[in-house]
Amino acid sequence: MGAQSQGAFGEWMGLALEEAALAPATGDVPVGAVLLDPSGSVLARGRNEREARQDPTGHAELVALRRGAAAAGSSRLDGTTLVVTLEPCAMCAGAIVLARVSRVVLGAWDPKAGATGSTRDIVRDARLNHRVEVVGGVREAEAAALLVDFFAERR
Repeated sequence: MGAQSQGAFGEWMGLALEEAALAPATGDVPVGAVLLDPSGSVLARGRNEREARQDPTGHAELVALRRGAAAAGSSRLDGTTLVVTLEPCAMCAGAIVLARVSRVVLGAWDPKAGATGSTRDIVRDARLNHRVEVVGGVREAEAAALLVDFFAERR
């Protein structure tokens, strides 16, 4: 996929935000993800499902990667872009590297557990056999507001 405008990133983030908004209905933290094929078409969507499925690995990114791999018929997702509303954690960043995702577009940075540039940078670690392009802060205020509102209601 060639260079995409901020506009395209913003549109894709809108799809991830739609997924995130559905997660609180099951008690899950509002994080959404969309996996795009190399042409920019939606390959898979995911949202947090930890509470819904009682699955500690039920993060939006992993849900989207699993569905995307099934749709593609391959565990290697070369050329794909993962758009996610919150910076991926270490578990998700590792899966992104192993799946060979080419680009991560993220909304809000996670200063506590983020692993694509804030607290650590797993996806661009030179010691690993694959590195991922990271585009951060896309529609950041909207993505952050979903999280702030979710946790404010629980306190």
